[in-house]
Amino acid sequence: MVEWQFTLLLLSNGLLIGLMYSLIALGFVLVYKATDAINFAQGEFVMIAGFVVAVALGAYGAPLWLAVPLGLAAMVAFGFGLERVMLRRLIGRPIIAVVMATIGLAAILRGVGPLTWGAETKPLVLPISDEPFILGPLFVPPIQLLGASVSIVFLGVFGWFFLKSRKGIAMRAIADSQQVAMAMGINVERYFALAWAMTGVVSALGGVIWGSMLGVDVHLSLVGFKVFPVVILGGLDSIPGAILGGLIVGVVENVAAGYVDPYVGGGTKDFAPYVLMILALMIRPYGIFGKRIIERV
Repeated sequence: MVEWQFTLLLLSNGLLIGLMYSLIALGFVLVYKATDAINFAQGEFVMIAGFVVAVALGAYGAPLWLAVPLGLAAMVAFGFGLERVMLRRLIGRPIIAVVMATIGLAAILRGVGPLTWGAETKPLVLPISDEPFILGPLFVPPIQLLGASVSIVFLGVFGWFFLKSRKGIAMRAIADSQQVAMAMGINVERYFALAWAMTGVVSALGGVIWGSMLGVDVHLSLVGFKVFPVVILGGLDSIPGAILGGLIVGVVENVAAGYVDPYVGGGTKDFAPYVLMILALMIRPYGIFGKRIIERV
C-alpha cells in the first residue's frame, strides 16, 4: 500500500470512529444544555446499557429486535429514576454538587455492573458481517459504518430538537438560569428528567455499538473518558461542536497511531486526544462552538 492510500485509510477510519465518539459526546451535551453541569458518569451509562443488551441476548436468548428496545427502555427508566431519586434534590444547588454526585454515581455503577452481571467480557453480536467493505484503497468495517450512520441520524434529530422544538428551547432556557426559567412557568423538574432520559437513549445506542466492537465489561465505561476531549474541544453546550470535535479527535488519534506508533512502540492513540484537549483549553477554553462566558469582577 502506497503512502497516500495508507493516509486515506487512516483518515476514513478516523472519521467513522469520530462520528461514533460524537454520539457518546451527545450525552454530555444533553445534560450540560439542560443542567449546566457535566455528567462524569456518561461512560458508566454506556457500560450499563451494554450489559443489559448483552445479557438479554446471551443469557436469556432474546432476539435482537427485542433486546435493543429493552436496553433503550431500561436506560430511559434509569434516567428518569436517577433524576427523581438523586438529582431532583440538587435543583437550585451549586453546580459542583451535581458534578460530585455524578462522580460518585460513576464509581457506584462501575461496581454494580460487574457485581450484577459478572466481570467476564460478554459478547454483543450484531447480525452484520465482519468482512470489511472494500472501496478502492479503503477498508471500511461494517460495524463502524453502522455506528457512524446511527450517530448521524441521532445527532441530526437532537440538533433539530434543541433548535426548533419548544421543549428543546425550554431546556436551553433552564441551562441559562433555573431561577428565571421557574419564574417564567417552566417546570424545571420535568425538563431535568427529560434531559436524563434522553441521555439514557444516547447511552443505550452507544452501548450497543461500542459493546459490539469491544465486548461488554467494566472497561467499556472508559469510552466516557475517551470522549471527554471531544466535548472540551467542540464545546460543552454545542451539538455541532460534538460532531466536529469527534471528527477531529478520531482523525488525530488514528493518524497518530499510524505514523507515530512505529517509532515509539505504541500507545500514542491513548494520549493524543488529551494533548489536543490541553492545547484547546490553553487556546480556546470554551471550545470551538462553545458559549463564551465573560465574568467581570
